[in-house]
Amino acid sequence: MVLDPSRLITSSTELDEMYGDALERSVLKQLTRLDELCRQFIAASPMVMLGTQGDVSPRGDIPGFVKVADDQTLLLPDRRGNNRLDSLRNIVHNPQVGLLFLVPGVTETLRVNGEACISRAPSLTSQFEVRGKTPRTVLVVKVNEVYIHCSRALVRADLWNPAKHAAEGTVPSFGTMLEAQTKGFVEAKQVDEDAITRVPATLY
Repeated sequence: MVLDPSRLITSSTELDEMYGDALERSVLKQLTRLDELCRQFIAASPMVMLGTQGDVSPRGDIPGFVKVADDQTLLLPDRRGNNRLDSLRNIVHNPQVGLLFLVPGVTETLRVNGEACISRAPSLTSQFEVRGKTPRTVLVVKVNEVYIHCSRALVRADLWNPAKHAAEGTVPSFGTMLEAQTKGFVEAKQVDEDAITRVPATLY
Protein backbone atom coordinates (compact mmCIF):
# COMPACT_ATOMS: atom_id res chain seq x y z
CA MET A 1 0.00 0.00 0.00
CA VAL A 2 1.34 3.40 -1.02
CA LEU A 3 0.06 6.51 0.73
CA ASP A 4 -0.12 9.93 -0.87
CA PRO A 5 1.87 12.24 1.46
CA SER A 6 -0.15 15.24 0.32
CA ARG A 7 -3.30 13.61 1.70
CA LEU A 8 -1.91 12.91 5.16
CA ILE A 9 -3.05 15.04 8.09
CA THR A 10 -0.04 16.00 10.16
CA SER A 11 -1.25 18.72 12.51
CA SER A 12 -4.01 19.51 14.98
CA THR A 13 -4.85 22.60 12.95
CA GLU A 14 -5.65 20.46 9.90
CA LEU A 15 -7.85 18.22 12.04
CA ASP A 16 -9.76 21.21 13.40
CA GLU A 17 -10.29 22.58 9.91
CA MET A 18 -11.62 19.26 8.64
CA TYR A 19 -13.85 18.24 11.56
CA GLY A 20 -14.87 21.54 13.11
CA ASP A 21 -15.50 22.29 16.78
CA ALA A 22 -16.41 19.64 19.33
CA LEU A 23 -19.99 19.61 20.57
CA GLU A 24 -20.27 21.78 23.66
CA ARG A 25 -21.64 18.97 25.80
CA SER A 26 -18.72 16.76 24.73
CA VAL A 27 -16.38 19.30 26.30
CA LEU A 28 -18.47 20.03 29.37
CA LYS A 29 -18.86 16.35 30.30
CA GLN A 30 -15.12 15.87 30.90
CA LEU A 31 -14.24 15.61 34.58
CA THR A 32 -10.96 15.47 36.46
CA ARG A 33 -12.36 13.28 39.23
CA LEU A 34 -14.67 10.30 39.60
CA ASP A 35 -18.14 11.40 40.64
CA GLU A 36 -20.79 9.09 42.08
CA LEU A 37 -22.20 8.25 38.64
CA CYS A 38 -18.75 7.25 37.35
CA ARG A 39 -18.31 5.05 40.42
CA GLN A 40 -21.61 3.32 39.70
CA PHE A 41 -20.59 2.65 36.09
CA ILE A 42 -17.22 1.20 37.14
CA ALA A 43 -18.90 -0.96 39.79
CA ALA A 44 -21.14 -2.49 37.10
CA SER A 45 -18.31 -3.16 34.64
CA PRO A 46 -16.80 -6.66 34.26
CA MET A 47 -14.52 -5.60 31.39
CA VAL A 48 -12.04 -2.80 30.82
CA MET A 49 -9.69 -2.24 27.91
CA LEU A 50 -6.30 -1.07 29.16
CA GLY A 51 -4.45 1.12 26.69
CA THR A 52 -0.72 1.76 27.12
CA GLN A 53 1.94 3.05 24.75
CA GLY A 54 1.73 0.73 21.74
CA ASP A 55 -0.65 -1.81 23.32
CA VAL A 56 -4.26 -2.43 24.26
CA SER A 57 -5.09 -5.29 26.61
CA PRO A 58 -8.49 -6.63 27.72
CA ARG A 59 -8.95 -7.04 31.48
CA GLY A 60 -12.01 -8.81 32.82
CA ASP A 61 -13.40 -10.21 36.07
CA ILE A 62 -16.54 -9.97 38.15
CA PRO A 63 -18.35 -6.61 37.92
CA GLY A 64 -16.58 -4.01 40.03
CA PHE A 65 -13.22 -5.79 39.96
CA VAL A 66 -11.62 -2.40 39.37
CA LYS A 67 -11.82 -0.64 42.72
CA VAL A 68 -12.22 3.06 43.34
CA ALA A 69 -9.77 3.97 46.11
CA ASP A 70 -10.79 7.63 46.10
CA ASP A 71 -12.19 10.13 43.63
CA GLN A 72 -8.92 10.28 41.71
CA THR A 73 -7.48 6.78 42.14
CA LEU A 74 -8.38 3.42 40.61
CA LEU A 75 -6.95 0.01 41.55
CA LEU A 76 -6.73 -2.67 38.85
CA PRO A 77 -5.47 -6.16 39.76
CA ASP A 78 -3.11 -7.83 37.30
CA ARG A 79 -4.60 -11.30 37.10
CA ARG A 80 -2.88 -14.42 35.84
CA GLY A 81 -1.96 -14.31 32.15
CA ASN A 82 0.70 -15.40 29.69
CA ASN A 83 3.56 -13.46 31.31
CA ARG A 84 4.34 -11.43 28.19
CA LEU A 85 3.77 -8.39 30.43
CA ASP A 86 3.42 -6.04 27.45
CA SER A 87 1.20 -3.55 29.28
CA LEU A 88 3.26 -3.61 32.47
CA ARG A 89 6.52 -3.11 30.59
CA ASN A 90 4.97 -0.18 28.74
CA ILE A 91 3.84 1.42 32.00
CA VAL A 92 7.35 1.12 33.45
CA HIS A 93 8.60 3.25 30.54
CA ASN A 94 5.56 5.49 30.07
CA PRO A 95 2.91 5.78 32.81
CA GLN A 96 0.23 7.26 30.53
CA VAL A 97 -2.76 4.92 30.28
CA GLY A 98 -6.29 4.94 28.94
CA LEU A 99 -9.11 2.80 30.32
CA LEU A 100 -12.35 1.98 28.51
CA PHE A 101 -15.01 0.43 30.75
CA LEU A 102 -17.76 -1.70 29.20
CA VAL A 103 -20.99 -3.01 30.72
CA PRO A 104 -22.84 -5.82 28.88
CA GLY A 105 -26.07 -4.54 27.39
CA VAL A 106 -25.06 -0.88 27.78
CA THR A 107 -24.05 0.87 24.57
CA GLU A 108 -22.23 3.76 26.25
CA THR A 109 -18.72 3.32 27.64
CA LEU A 110 -16.71 5.16 30.28
CA ARG A 111 -13.31 6.53 29.39
CA VAL A 112 -10.60 7.25 31.94
CA ASN A 113 -7.20 8.70 31.12
CA GLY A 114 -4.41 9.00 33.64
CA GLU A 115 -1.06 7.81 34.90
CA ALA A 116 -0.37 4.35 36.29
CA CYS A 117 2.23 2.78 38.50
CA ILE A 118 2.70 -0.87 39.43
CA SER A 119 2.55 -1.84 43.10
CA ARG A 120 3.35 -5.14 44.78
CA ALA A 121 2.33 -3.89 48.25
CA PRO A 122 0.53 -6.65 50.21
CA SER A 123 -1.92 -4.04 51.50
CA LEU A 124 -3.12 -3.64 47.91
CA THR A 125 -2.78 -7.14 46.46
CA SER A 126 -4.62 -8.65 49.43
CA GLN A 127 -7.70 -6.62 48.52
CA PHE A 128 -8.10 -8.70 45.38
CA GLU A 129 -7.81 -12.22 46.78
CA VAL A 130 -9.98 -14.75 44.94
CA ARG A 131 -10.04 -18.48 45.64
CA GLY A 132 -7.16 -18.00 48.07
CA LYS A 133 -4.95 -16.38 45.43
CA THR A 134 -3.83 -12.77 45.13
CA PRO A 135 -2.49 -10.98 42.05
CA ARG A 136 1.24 -10.40 41.95
CA THR A 137 0.74 -6.69 41.32
CA VAL A 138 -1.92 -4.00 41.24
CA LEU A 139 -2.05 -1.07 38.86
CA VAL A 140 -2.64 2.19 40.69
CA VAL A 141 -4.15 4.68 38.25
CA LYS A 142 -4.22 8.40 39.00
CA VAL A 143 -7.24 9.78 37.16
CA ASN A 144 -6.64 12.90 35.06
CA GLU A 145 -9.67 12.78 32.76
CA VAL A 146 -12.94 10.86 32.88
CA TYR A 147 -16.03 11.07 30.72
CA ILE A 148 -18.92 9.04 29.38
CA HIS A 149 -18.54 8.08 25.72
CA CYS A 150 -21.53 8.09 23.37
CA SER A 151 -23.08 4.90 22.01
CA ARG A 152 -22.43 5.22 18.27
CA ALA A 153 -19.57 2.72 18.04
CA LEU A 154 -21.35 -0.06 19.95
CA VAL A 155 -24.66 0.67 18.22
CA ARG A 156 -22.99 0.44 14.81
CA ALA A 157 -21.35 -2.83 15.86
CA ASP A 158 -24.62 -4.10 17.41
CA LEU A 159 -22.22 -5.60 19.90
CA TRP A 160 -24.63 -6.98 22.48
CA ASN A 161 -27.08 -8.57 20.04
CA PRO A 162 -26.99 -12.38 20.49
CA ALA A 163 -28.24 -12.77 16.92
CA LYS A 164 -24.95 -11.24 15.77
CA HIS A 165 -22.73 -13.67 17.65
CA ALA A 166 -20.24 -15.37 15.35
CA ALA A 167 -21.41 -18.73 14.10
CA GLU A 168 -19.24 -21.68 15.07
CA GLY A 169 -16.42 -22.18 12.59
CA THR A 170 -16.58 -18.72 11.04
CA VAL A 171 -13.73 -17.35 13.17
CA PRO A 172 -10.40 -19.20 13.49
CA SER A 173 -10.06 -20.83 16.90
CA PHE A 174 -7.35 -19.87 19.37
CA GLY A 175 -5.63 -23.19 18.74
CA THR A 176 -5.78 -22.80 14.96
CA MET A 177 -4.19 -19.37 15.08
CA LEU A 178 -1.61 -20.42 17.67
CA GLU A 179 -0.51 -23.43 15.65
CA ALA A 180 -0.13 -21.38 12.48
CA GLN A 181 1.59 -18.43 14.10
CA THR A 182 4.02 -20.54 16.14
CA LYS A 183 4.75 -22.58 13.00
CA GLY A 184 3.54 -25.82 14.52
CA PHE A 185 5.05 -25.41 17.99
CA VAL A 186 1.62 -26.39 19.34
CA GLU A 187 -1.17 -28.53 17.92
CA ALA A 188 -4.45 -26.71 17.33
CA LYS A 189 -6.86 -29.43 18.37
CA GLN A 190 -5.02 -30.11 21.63
CA VAL A 191 -4.84 -26.42 22.51
CA ASP A 192 -8.57 -25.95 21.91
CA GLU A 193 -9.47 -29.05 23.89
CA ASP A 194 -7.20 -28.07 26.79
CA ALA A 195 -8.65 -24.57 26.88
CA ILE A 196 -12.10 -25.92 27.72
CA THR A 197 -10.86 -27.14 31.11
CA ARG A 198 -7.57 -25.28 31.60
CA VAL A 199 -8.80 -21.70 31.23
CA PRO A 200 -11.60 -21.91 33.84
CA ALA A 201 -9.25 -23.71 36.23
CA THR A 202 -6.46 -21.14 35.93
CA LEU A 203 -8.31 -17.81 36.00
CA TYR A 204 -6.58 -16.76 39.21
